[in-house]
Amino acid sequence: MRVVLDTNVIVSAFLNPFGPPARILRLILQGDIEIIFDERIIREYEIVLCRPKFKLFNEDVCSVIEVLRDTGFSAPAYNGSVDLPDKGDESFLEVALTSKADALVTGNKRHFPKDRCGGIRIVSPREFMELL
Repeated sequence: MRVVLDTNVIVSAFLNPFGPPARILRLILQGDIEIIFDERIIREYEIVLCRPKFKLFNEDVCSVIEVLRDTGFSAPAYNGSVDLPDKGDESFLEVALTSKADALVTGNKRHFPKDRCGGIRIVSPREFMELL
């Protein structure tokens, strides 16, 4: 299964090692699920995870990002346009569309109105785990 993970899912995985986001991240790191991204997404992961308020070790963040880069799929540029309520989320939908992802996993489903997502399945981490 190929997925795009919103940054809030990655952050949640680091902050709560027992919740659905952490289980999803473990499946990705084990190679059971393929993560899809582009440089904008990877950069956002790095910037957000390194915020002082999260108190995460840079080495841990760098290690996970490196594995994601090595094992995931870097999507080509999207040729269309998307229009979401939160412009910061558009890169995630663009990557999902161009790569024909099986799902976009987010903790903010309301940011991805169904009628604007081109048929991409938008699911919460818990819903995604139920799909497996």
